[in-house]
Amino acid sequence: MNNDSSLHTLLVGIDAACDRVLEPLFEADEIPTLESIYQDGTSGPLESQIPPWTASAWPSLYTGMNPGKHGVYGFLSFDGYDWDVVNATDVHERTLWELLDRHEITSAVVNVPVTHPPREFDGALIPGYTAPEDPDCHPEGLLEDVRAEIGEYRVYPDKNVADLGQAYTDCVRMRGEAFRYLADEYEPEFGFVEFQATDSIFHERPDDEAAIRSIYREVDRQLSEILEATTPTNVIVASDHGMGPYDGQEFRINEHLRNAGLVKTRRGGRGMPNWATVRDGNLKEGDDTTRYESGVAERAMATAAGFGVTSQRIGAVLERLGLDEVVAAYAPAGLVNAGATQVDFPKSTAYVRSRIELGVRINLEGREPDGVVEPAEYEEVRTEIIDALRSVTTPNGRPVFEAVRPREEYFHGPESEHAVDIVTIPADFDHFLSATLRDETFGPPSEPWNHKLEGTVAARGDDIDHDAGVGNAHLFDIAPTVLSTFGLAVDERMDGESLPCVEPAGTRQYPRFDGTRSVETADEGVEKRLADLGYLE
Repeated sequence: MNNDSSLHTLLVGIDAACDRVLEPLFEADEIPTLESIYQDGTSGPLESQIPPWTASAWPSLYTGMNPGKHGVYGFLSFDGYDWDVVNATDVHERTLWELLDRHEITSAVVNVPVTHPPREFDGALIPGYTAPEDPDCHPEGLLEDVRAEIGEYRVYPDKNVADLGQAYTDCVRMRGEAFRYLADEYEPEFGFVEFQATDSIFHERPDDEAAIRSIYREVDRQLSEILEATTPTNVIVASDHGMGPYDGQEFRINEHLRNAGLVKTRRGGRGMPNWATVRDGNLKEGDDTTRYESGVAERAMATAAGFGVTSQRIGAVLERLGLDEVVAAYAPAGLVNAGATQVDFPKSTAYVRSRIELGVRINLEGREPDGVVEPAEYEEVRTEIIDALRSVTTPNGRPVFEAVRPREEYFHGPESEHAVDIVTIPADFDHFLSATLRDETFGPPSEPWNHKLEGTVAARGDDIDHDAGVGNAHLFDIAPTVLSTFGLAVDERMDGESLPCVEPAGTRQYPRFDGTRSVETADEGVEKRLADLGYLE
């Protein structure tokens, strides 16, 4: 590879990066390249969106619009009560690289979430999170070319590597090597490389300091080599959200709604995906979790559930004995679900579909397949639920929620109708919201670390006014800022604006992306990965 490049602006995405994580690494001089961008340029906190989770936040960052416009609210998309993992056909707005393509600017994009299957544009793209392990790339055949050049390239870490930290570090290395190959081959003016391992390690091993440091050192090493190989005019570093400990309670909101008579339940059968169904690969798009010939054990479990001996209750006993993880590793999904208590969506008034959505969905007649709430009663029902949830406190008297509000206060645009009806924001993101039914409303957080609202942004370069700062930076501001570094007007429908450190070039009207969902993700490996990280309960 040569060292000549026409790269004008490089956008580096570091998932879950924030002051809490970066500052100790800066102090220990572990990541000098990244630190130099913060020291020599301008930087500050970057407020994430609601909900602050990967699958929704990255599309917001690269479109500059709220989920009510681009349409992705979490890791799952829904059709009635059925679900699928989101993919690029769920993103109903133009991406940064597609807008740049309209100005005949070439881009190279590596590992950005929710970009599979890729859409046509001038440049190259290797999809990231929610893509299958061997994703379609743009242009066709690109992945084979990359692997021929750099060797192995994986979207997800190799689970056969005993050292998880090393498996993630290997993925980081692959991102950098792939990006440098694309930069050399395509000579892009815009580059976007995203590192996901910086988030995933905290979901799996938040106390593994050696692994965390190894991953960030590799991010820094790859960033250094990218900068040397491409010499970009401008560099922007951004995260989609922050990361930190959850010191509060796990609040099982469906259990609370069941106690209020709003959630109805059933044992076994169709319900939301959980660790067991996803892990064993028995659940595909909307399939019944028991749509197969059950064995003696499953029938026995279902019979026991009829007498109140549910999977949740057995699990609670195993948890007290310290055997829950051992049994979970081997218990077949069918056995678990045959006795599991699940939300009966068609019969419920309101429910949480997925904790990642951060909200409650009302089973509205005319919108849901078996809606029970008449449209004339919608506002009354919604107001009653909002008022009830606002007053919920933990067993020690702490408020569970910072805000419980109607969806229109957070989402606006043509895709708003797909949002939850009631947005529920945990206080300081210190409480873990769960959609599971476990008989008890409160418990310890399922994950000791999880997402926080405050991420980070830094910028350095010829088109960056380092003295102007980043102001009150928001996730939606990143796309307009990148466009402004090219002297291009931003889409007038974007919810963000250029950061103070970049001179804006006005606004203009761009046509909205005209596309419909045409691809089912339905990839067993992706679903298992999301379950492993706690995104599917």
